[in-house]
Amino acid sequence: MPKTVEVVVGEDGSIHLPDSITLKRDQRVLVTILEEENETEQGSKTELSPRETTLLSEDSLAEDWTREEEEEAWKHLQPDQ
Repeated sequence: MPKTVEVVVGEDGSIHLPDSITLKRDQRVLVTILEEENETEQGSKTELSPRETTLLSEDSLAEDWTREEEEEAWKHLQPDQ
C-alpha cells in the first residue's frame, strides 16, 4: 500500500528519510517537491496565504452555511425537488 512521508533534503541534495522508514533495494518511490511558502511579516502580524485562510475559515463557514436562515435565503436557486 502506498505511504506518504515527509523527508528533508540535505544541503548536498541527499534525501533523509525518517528512521521509522526502511526501503527495499531498488524499490520505486515518487518524489513531490513542495514549494516553500514565504511568510510576509507586517509589523507583528504574519500574513496568511489564501490556502491557510481558507482552511482556517472552513469550520466557521460550514457552521454558518448550514443554518436554517441560509437554507431559506438560497432556496430560490435550488432546483425543484
